[in-house]
Amino acid sequence: MEIKFKDKKIRDLCERQATAQRKLGVACARKLRARLSDLEAADQVSNLLAGNPHPLKSDRAGQFALYLAGGRRLVFAPAHDPCPIHEDGGIDWSRVTIICIEYIGNYHG
Repeated sequence: MEIKFKDKKIRDLCERQATAQRKLGVACARKLRARLSDLEAADQVSNLLAGNPHPLKSDRAGQFALYLAGGRRLVFAPAHDPCPIHEDGGIDWSRVTIICIEYIGNYHG
């Protein structure tokens, strides 16, 4: 899958292990690296297995999350133009092959 980043801060967190360890801690940085590898290896979002992949609702509708560690999540959205959708208007995650990482953190707390 093709991975893009919302901004330089998120790119650095994903691409620089030292930055991730400093900001997230060793355990979460390790999980982040594993989830990024899972994303790179998957053909499409629906092929993801690790990290309890799930679509989000409410103010994060249109985004998808993977568990990291310590209550943190890796949150991404489709980066297609146009976005693949079902007839009912929902995102067709089985056809999403380009994503943009939007957020890494704990959106519950």
